[in-house]
Amino acid sequence: MLKNIYQHTLGREVSCSGIGLHSGREVRMVMRPAPENSGVIFRRTDMDGAEIGALAGNVVDTRLATTLGCGGATVSTTEHLLAALRCLAVDNVVIDIDGPEVPIMDGSAAPFVFLLRKAGLEKQKAPRRFIRIKREVAWEGGGSRVSVSPHDGFMVSCDIEFDNALIRSQSYSRELTGSRFIKEIARARTFGFAEDIEILRKNGLALGGSLENAVVVENDRVINSGGLRYDDEFVRHKTLDLVGDLVLLGAPLLGHVKASRSGHTQHLAFMQALLEARDAWEYVEFGRGRREEKRSGGNVVVPFLVPGRPAMAAGPVAAVGRQL
Repeated sequence: MLKNIYQHTLGREVSCSGIGLHSGREVRMVMRPAPENSGVIFRRTDMDGAEIGALAGNVVDTRLATTLGCGGATVSTTEHLLAALRCLAVDNVVIDIDGPEVPIMDGSAAPFVFLLRKAGLEKQKAPRRFIRIKREVAWEGGGSRVSVSPHDGFMVSCDIEFDNALIRSQSYSRELTGSRFIKEIARARTFGFAEDIEILRKNGLALGGSLENAVVVENDRVINSGGLRYDDEFVRHKTLDLVGDLVLLGAPLLGHVKASRSGHTQHLAFMQALLEARDAWEYVEFGRGRREEKRSGGNVVVPFLVPGRPAMAAGPVAAVGRQL
């Protein structure tokens, strides 16, 4: 059964504040309802309301986070918030922010999921537009590979490999609905390595990192007092980053995305390759009595079907490093 086939915005505005992981600056963020077909828009209230659309064409930096920019205004570390918006099927929203970075909160998407559930959803009249994959598209480089192939729904397969006795190789592969995202992915925190912290800070990065907003690995152990939230939290967080970055395509994907040893830079290169392969995908919409408005085929499982019960609030989180 098709659900969330129409666009949605927030039921009311919600706000939060916190520090930026890399900038170390205190920022306040307010998310507001937005009209149909407006998409996700960041608005820098400290820069005369300069607007930045959440689109791949506006990515200006991918070092340890995804940074969007337009006309001199930038917003970094957007991926966790974008993943939460996608998982809750929020299509249209204006995000007012008074600084250069989305607050890191606890290092995961769970606080944003909780906040958005408090705001609620408002159904809009326009149908949602999906990107349906017609043939495989792949990007490869430097030992990394990201691809997408046809699939009726949204499936994600993510593999990571680190020269670290604790992490080593980890994999996650699931049909990613909203309820599964909330249960299995949203609480996975950003992570890094203790030996990288000093050099990151010398380069103006991770200035706001702490054991409250990232998992820190030292040698073969996690130094956070609470340990890991999942045995494979590292690959789950990389999956979270992937989902957040894919929002920049401008529409939800119907396909199977596979990412191996990838990060924000590789995600961007893949999205550019996909958008350029115009014969490999098509836009589809569903509506008017759940009849497809454009070409379709098969039983489509619309991604991110979110159950009615509220999400659990996240507990405290952790620090810094190579994989932020």
